[in-house]
Amino acid sequence: MARQTPPDRIEDLVRCAARVFIEQGYRRTQMADVAQALGVAKGTLYLYVESKEALFDLVVRYADAPPPFAAPPALPVATPRPGRTLRHVRDRIEASRVPKALERALARRTTSDPRGELEEIVCELYDTLAANRVGIKLLDSSSRDMPEIAALWFSGARSGLVELLTQHLATRIRQKRFKPQPDPAATARLVLETLVFWAVHRHWDPSPQPVDDDRARATAVKFVVDALVEEGSR
Repeated sequence: MARQTPPDRIEDLVRCAARVFIEQGYRRTQMADVAQALGVAKGTLYLYVESKEALFDLVVRYADAPPPFAAPPALPVATPRPGRTLRHVRDRIEASRVPKALERALARRTTSDPRGELEEIVCELYDTLAANRVGIKLLDSSSRDMPEIAALWFSGARSGLVELLTQHLATRIRQKRFKPQPDPAATARLVLETLVFWAVHRHWDPSPQPVDDDRARATAVKFVVDALVEEGSR
């Protein structure tokens, strides 16, 4: 018979496990570390998950889910079959591989409103990163121990997004709607890393700068747009 458990305990488990996996990486994380973070005996964890592999799969799936989220239908969560977690990561990345605003911009030959177009792109990127910040940080940390995830995350998702941004920047620079840049690809990477820091990494900064989420978003968006759009463009 499936065990019943309070939903908030599953939420606590996912939150604590995510923090430990991010801080220590997948390989170094032990079930005892997660139990200590959760404030329970190590054996208690096995009421919820069969193994560290099952716990990691659970965290990957629910790390950014808004509470309360539905507990898995049966506990303990079974150890996933080989490749199941990786397939989930691949599907999540593929679902947002081409941001809609950027896709629309790439489909246009030109634009009468380069500032508005870029603001829409940057805002969508920022919001997507922010909504998935724990999962992104988790993949970033886990990639040290999981080359398959590293390939999906760095060579696939990040490189693909930089390539699309580069295409857009190069087109608008050529049309004199954006300011000239020494290297559009380097500029695209700079834009992405700026957004990633403010939307994701600053939340794990050991010496954080106090700024609320709305101001962080507004600052990052304005900085990028002002840096790229030619003066006089709407």
